[in-house]
Amino acid sequence: MLTRLTAAQMATGSILVALAVAVLKAAAWGITGSVALLSDALESLVNIGGAVMAWFAVRYAQRPPDAGHPYGHHKAEYVSAVVEGSMIVVAALLIVNQAVAALGQPAAADWSAAGLAVNALAMAVNLVWARLLLHRGRQLKSPALTAGGRHLMSDVWTSAGVLVGLALALASGWGILDPLLALLVAVNILREGWLVIAASVSGLMDTAAPAEERARIEQIIHNSGNGALQVHGLKTRRAGRALFIEFHMVVDGAMPVRAAHDICDRMEAALITVLPDAQVVIHVEPEHKLEAAGIHPR
Repeated sequence: MLTRLTAAQMATGSILVALAVAVLKAAAWGITGSVALLSDALESLVNIGGAVMAWFAVRYAQRPPDAGHPYGHHKAEYVSAVVEGSMIVVAALLIVNQAVAALGQPAAADWSAAGLAVNALAMAVNLVWARLLLHRGRQLKSPALTAGGRHLMSDVWTSAGVLVGLALALASGWGILDPLLALLVAVNILREGWLVIAASVSGLMDTAAPAEERARIEQIIHNSGNGALQVHGLKTRRAGRALFIEFHMVVDGAMPVRAAHDICDRMEAALITVLPDAQVVIHVEPEHKLEAAGIHPR
């Protein structure tokens, strides 16, 4: 059932999950007073902000094209992901500040195991939702959902490391492990923030479709292009869910316009059947233009 949720429903769910996890992590920090758990709780605040940004971005990206945005609003999701990545970096810097201060005065490791159990529950909730976000994000070609899923998976690994480390500190009594773990958490969060920003900026720069998808496009064009002499100049780009496909189709110079148009319609229909979010532009060229340039398509 959850694997059929729309992007908008997933974005709403992310806000609710982020709020619930933040409450659990804040409770774990309140029980223990651990700096490492405080750092984990601070990252949850970023999760809430990122979830809210994704909620707005997903809805804005679904708006139909208009006079000011004739190609649609799909890139709004990339902007959201860049902002979320920046927020992740800010959270990491806050954690560094807390950890460095605690290094000078490490507390005794006398926390209650109940606090660690509460944090483990929060980690389990994040793990389930992160996997679902990544799964649906890939299915829906949603940069905002995918960025949220990657962020939550980073949060899961962070929480797991913190729990293992604090369990060791609790067993050994070495309080210095607490701020050291917080610093490691900050490094991991900085890395994830960079990856989210880099992937989103790449999308804003009109990245071409992946090699596997391009190969599928070429095969569809080949199978549906009966009557065309040659196809060349294939260009693709991704903008969130939208896939833009453009290429040149060479036909016999004596072919009627209607016949050439029928071939274009057939190619476009075949592409959209397999890639429903594709927007296809085909430039028809008569054979004699290529021959004049010394190219013989036959």
